[in-house]
Amino acid sequence: MSESTRGVRWGVLATGGIAASVTADLLRMPDAEVVAVASRTEASARAFADRFGIPRAYGDWASLAADPEVDVVYVATPHSAHRAAAGLCLEAGKAVLCEKAFTLNAAEAEELVGIARDRGVFLMEAMWTYCNPLVRRFLALVADGAIGDVRTVQADFGLAGPFPPEHRLRDPALGGGALLDLGVYPVSFAHLLLGEPDRVTAHARLSPEGVDTTTAVLLGWESGASALLSCSIEANSPITATVSGSAGRVEFGRGFFAPERFTLHREGREPEEFTADGEPLSYAHEAAEVMRCLRAGETESPLVPLDGSLAVMRTLDAIRDRVGVRYPSESGGN
Repeated sequence: MSESTRGVRWGVLATGGIAASVTADLLRMPDAEVVAVASRTEASARAFADRFGIPRAYGDWASLAADPEVDVVYVATPHSAHRAAAGLCLEAGKAVLCEKAFTLNAAEAEELVGIARDRGVFLMEAMWTYCNPLVRRFLALVADGAIGDVRTVQADFGLAGPFPPEHRLRDPALGGGALLDLGVYPVSFAHLLLGEPDRVTAHARLSPEGVDTTTAVLLGWESGASALLSCSIEANSPITATVSGSAGRVEFGRGFFAPERFTLHREGREPEEFTADGEPLSYAHEAAEVMRCLRAGETESPLVPLDGSLAVMRTLDAIRDRVGVRYPSESGGN
């Protein structure tokens, strides 16, 4: 097997739903091998290992981080544990793919990036939208001037639930609320097109526990471009996105973050539809990018750059500041 196609050995840290979905995709990739899983309890890790045929199961994170046969660790814990879990693995010299939102806040994200860069270890946020081939095609069209200069971005992500008070999405200690779980997608989508905004305005409805249940965001750039974004854990929304420019617009249907298709509208032309090849809802695209980077000796992905992840976290912090959401682990938290 050549260096460009050699197998990459994965460890999975956490055993929840997203960990299961990503693991299932990894197991379908011929150049990926899932060799270990870790949870806070050995019983949970063993059940997950048995389910997916993983050879080693650990009841603590440190054992996974120390496993010499693991090349990269996928961190799938709740947001509140990303800093600790990813940091432990990075300190042990393990490459890390860390779920979104990257961390609870920008300060934690800066700490992780600092560790990775100081040690020369690979780190990437698991923002699968950025690695999606159809999204990359869309970005190429925009860069080629297909819609002119981007003027507005509109995107939303809302689920009705209902989520009971004991659910993790309602738990401030776990980074609950709509913003970090769902709002990270519209915010990251706007960043992908326009970069870090110069102005942030936001309004939210808060739960009795103090997390945001519905949040509306207006971002502004010195160029005059703007983004109107929303997220909710108490109302179904279309989960669509529209990017309008000086010479046209692009419309994404439901599930814009992993699209099956998008439509390009240009003045004086018939609408053009672009469709995905393969599985648009596959996590394999981000895994393939991680493995490409590791084989190439790269410590950051050009598709999901760490400076971009830091910028998104700063915007999420600014939104929380505007709506009055703080987490217990933060100074002055609830």
